[in-house]
Amino acid sequence: MTGTSARIEQRRADFAAVSDTDLVDLARADEEAAIRALIQRHNRRLFRVARAIVHNDAEAEDVVQATYVQAFTHLAAFRREAQFSTWLTRIAVNEALGRVRRRRTTAGLEELEMERNGSGGGEVLRFPTSPWSSDPETELSRSQARFLLERAVDNLPAEFRAVFILRDVEGMSTHETAAHLNLRSVTVKTRLHRARKLMRTSIERQLAGSLSALFPFDGARCASMADRVVEALNAERAGAEH
Repeated sequence: MTGTSARIEQRRADFAAVSDTDLVDLARADEEAAIRALIQRHNRRLFRVARAIVHNDAEAEDVVQATYVQAFTHLAAFRREAQFSTWLTRIAVNEALGRVRRRRTTAGLEELEMERNGSGGGEVLRFPTSPWSSDPETELSRSQARFLLERAVDNLPAEFRAVFILRDVEGMSTHETAAHLNLRSVTVKTRLHRARKLMRTSIERQLAGSLSALFPFDGARCASMADRVVEALNAERAGAEH
């Protein structure tokens, strides 16, 4: 590891326990390490939400990058009425939906007609779990299981995927999911109930695994996002100076 890389890693460790609020203040002062810390903290959630909408890994990464660039070049617009993670997610959702509308392959996320009665909460979708060992055969099985789960999620109707990802994959509450997606809580409950019903029959009989491994966004892939966003921000600043 080079001296520069070692210093970056140390700054990341220093910021691990710092709140989003404090990191945002540092990011407003163009503190690169704070920007990187925020990016790595929110990468997975933004990627999962974006992918749930655009249905494509590469385009989801583009959405995440565009989200960060928009957020960090407009931090003055963040008024703290909501959490920083909520603000970021809404930017990502809008960016993803805009791309979907532009390519005209789906109509985007539309409000479902809501029943007047019933919460639509439904039974929680549960999967049998088993410990994963590190042997190659088990890792292959885990990879195959994740592929089947991801394919099942991809087959959900567009209006259900983002809700399912935030509630059952990210483990958010109904209220948090509603805030992140700018939906009513009753809409979240109904969409989740229907998504679970669609998932249950095709998955529960076949898989023993965990939803926590869905759509990974870590390692070098996660780290490179910070580099790309910082490079884009530097280009933005350079352009503004001219």
